Amino acid sequence: MSGRRPNVVVVLTDQQRWDTTGVHGNPTGATPVFDRMARTGTHVEQAITPQPVCAPARASLQTGCFPTTTGVFRNGLALDPALPTLATCLGGAGWATGYLGKWHLAGEAGGHGPVPEERRGGYRHWLASEILEFTSSAHRTVLYDERGEPVRLPGYRSDALIDAAVRFVADHHDEPFLLFLSLLEPHHQNATDDHPAPEGYAERFAGRWVPPDLAALGPSAPQGGPYRHLGGYLGQIARVDEGVGRLRDALRSLDLLEDTIMVWTSDHGSHFRTRNAEYKRSAHEAAVRVPLALTGPGFDGGGAIRRPVGTLDLMPTLLDACGVAVPETVQGRSFLPLVGGGTDPGRPEEVFLQISESQVGRAVRTSRWKYAVTAPKAHPWRDSGARRYVESELYDLAADPYELDNLAGLPSHRSVADELRKALLRWMERAGEAAPVVKDAPRRRRPGRRAEPQVGELPWEGIRFGHR
Repeated sequence: MSGRRPNVVVVLTDQQRWDTTGVHGNPTGATPVFDRMARTGTHVEQAITPQPVCAPARASLQTGCFPTTTGVFRNGLALDPALPTLATCLGGAGWATGYLGKWHLAGEAGGHGPVPEERRGGYRHWLASEILEFTSSAHRTVLYDERGEPVRLPGYRSDALIDAAVRFVADHHDEPFLLFLSLLEPHHQNATDDHPAPEGYAERFAGRWVPPDLAALGPSAPQGGPYRHLGGYLGQIARVDEGVGRLRDALRSLDLLEDTIMVWTSDHGSHFRTRNAEYKRSAHEAAVRVPLALTGPGFDGGGAIRRPVGTLDLMPTLLDACGVAVPETVQGRSFLPLVGGGTDPGRPEEVFLQISESQVGRAVRTSRWKYAVTAPKAHPWRDSGARRYVESELYDLAADPYELDNLAGLPSHRSVADELRKALLRWMERAGEAAPVVKDAPRRRRPGRRAEPQVGELPWEGIRFGHR
């Protein structure tokens, strides 16, 4: 380490499950670079998104605030420009700031492509698209520069963005920089509803791995469910992993790797239409649990953080690691004290998450339990919250890590649900929400053999998931 202020590179994948990585037991070998980062740096084993859908999760990553606080409680809403962001904080402290890839925080008025300067969250250097899935395909990547002019990059999409990231770090090697690299992979291509991996990559992974939740629920999922998609999905991830390796090699060749905090995480996961009619927007681990590994100053040799941590905490953690003050607006909490086996006595045991678009829902997740509620009379697209909720899910993650037996409504688990409801209400108050009424789940005698997928029509009309 040279003693200079650390650079920061955040690699954000889109819709990547945590269990696609080798360090989480995936047997396919798709992520050797991520696995090496996790083993030599700091691995957050139970990283939970604050919202299992694109724009809300991204707003939280930029601001350290819950989606309802940022104003982006669902897709199609614009980030509040008054909120401090990772870029405004580091940029104001002397870091060069750059953003590459998918943004999704300018709101519906911005269209799919160019993002007005005032909607860029404080990033100065810009090569991005508001909704990259609608301005690109696997081998046709169109982004927009600082002037709003289209730029077409050659190569497979994630390769093209990695190449642009290499150019950015080479151009800014003589000053501290923040680079936020927002990839689309392994998100499906909306127009064709597939996962277009590079030539030969889908075949390499097809049929090699099906996690227990998808194996149990996939046969009932519409449109082929996971069996149609997993080969391409893993192939996309494998190519991203190779690209991140190239980016790390570029940093090493510029003598910057030891001075650079590198983060790899995702906005949310994917359940492949096994829990509702599309890919995410549920409280299940498949949708809310994501990979998270960090390397570089403050994180090398940090080991595993085994307790649940929200990705809401990433923004204040990075500011903390860079020695930059965390704004008072931030609702997340730096997890830097946990690195290297440290403790943080004031940290709550639970992680809190909000759900929109498929339902108005809330949940808390502890090391052992998942407790979720839904508001049956709230409108999933219009309403950011509700005054009345009903318990919908309770899972014992120690006994049932893939959430196939819903324990909500069982008298045997009433006391557990009561304690988790208290924690949920505390979190809602902490997030700035009005205290609601939460009704008990309907009483049942025994759990189902497995959780049945909900694949009917979504409870609102006029907005297509493919358009988001």
